[in-house]
Amino acid sequence: MGGGRSTPLPEERKPEEPKLLDVPWRNVPWSRGTRNDLKQYLLDYKPTIDSVPEARILLIGAITAGKSSFFNSINSIFRDNMTSQAKAGYKGTSLTLKYSTYKVKAGRGGRPLAFLLCDTMGLEADKNGGVKIEDIESILKGYLPDKYQFNSVQPMKGDDCQACSTLTLKDRIHCVVYVIDASSFAILPEGTKTKIDEIRERINFTDVPLMVLLTHVDEACPHVDKDLKNVYRSCYIKDLIERTSRCLGIPMLNVLPVKNYCHEIELNDTCDILLLSAMKQMLNFADNYFDDCEENTE
Repeated sequence: MGGGRSTPLPEERKPEEPKLLDVPWRNVPWSRGTRNDLKQYLLDYKPTIDSVPEARILLIGAITAGKSSFFNSINSIFRDNMTSQAKAGYKGTSLTLKYSTYKVKAGRGGRPLAFLLCDTMGLEADKNGGVKIEDIESILKGYLPDKYQFNSVQPMKGDDCQACSTLTLKDRIHCVVYVIDASSFAILPEGTKTKIDEIRERINFTDVPLMVLLTHVDEACPHVDKDLKNVYRSCYIKDLIERTSRCLGIPMLNVLPVKNYCHEIELNDTCDILLLSAMKQMLNFADNYFDDCEENTE
């Protein structure tokens, strides 16, 4: 028998543990006072244009990304208890089958706040699955009525839409938010990415500001899972925000990480701060859109 030596198998390399920065790259005071100030800002918010009673924020994203859960989480903060008004879950296809506009109230039985969160059917990689690109465009222009039943095969027909001349600024979308699951962004299906790119082109054409919510950040990084306050110290989350910014061609300040409430039964200040900060940024971007609209009419 020959005396040849077998080649040793390469050692399996364990994935590197995400690193923590010594100093957070975004400075957030994690205090009860910060949480209360943010909540008060949203309670006091009013659009800068008198003819617009509320800012309309459109949530778009793949199924299970956390669109409906984001509304439920914001609603829970203002109700001071957990709510589940919008359908949310982990079904293989979208649980949201209708276009729904949700109001958040200032406490149980309180007045509606001056913004609407508009939920859509989930994006799916399959060409004929999920919300249609044409329906997203109709929502942007204010054509689709509340409770419109989505048809994943056939978008709303043009003759079903209202005449464009009858639609005022208050009917349109004022800020679009992509909701992306931070724990699975690296394996975004090509079909979903194609749809996102096409939607982005249509959003750019309407000049509506675009923002991204990175959800499930606790599942994406073990340091954040251990302590949510590590979100801006996590090198992995920072890299993910940078990659999202490059992928969608938007500034990093337009990308915000959040953790929606899903299994908790009590509110948490740290979680609230991230959620309320994101909501405040959406309204700031909506105000930028209102400013541009006013300039164009002068």
